[in-house]
Amino acid sequence: MPGFLMHVNAAIKCMHTATATIAPSQLRVLVSGQPVATMLSKIGVVGCPFQVPVGAGTKPQPCVIVKWAMPSTRFLVGGKPAALLPAPGPGPAACQSIEQIPQGFPTVSTVQLRVIGT
Repeated sequence: MPGFLMHVNAAIKCMHTATATIAPSQLRVLVSGQPVATMLSKIGVVGCPFQVPVGAGTKPQPCVIVKWAMPSTRFLVGGKPAALLPAPGPGPAACQSIEQIPQGFPTVSTVQLRVIGT
């Protein structure tokens, strides 16, 4: 399935509006002047306010990582599949808590729209 190549400065937010940041796993291949994100790139979430009700109170259960689920099958960067996005909006990924509990889908609002991979 074709999709836009993700880059490290793509604007990603968890469903609880916290910002996610892609750590570059390579610095040689660029799109729009930004390193291309590969499936090895770590996507961390900072400042997620999500809490779950527990008994009489709540337990913090913030999103801390995004697991991307759409690798390129043909476009490799340093031998690793590039991360693809079908279209801006909900991404093909899952936000997870520190306990690896799925928290929902992240939203990608800004991504380069020139380079498409499959």
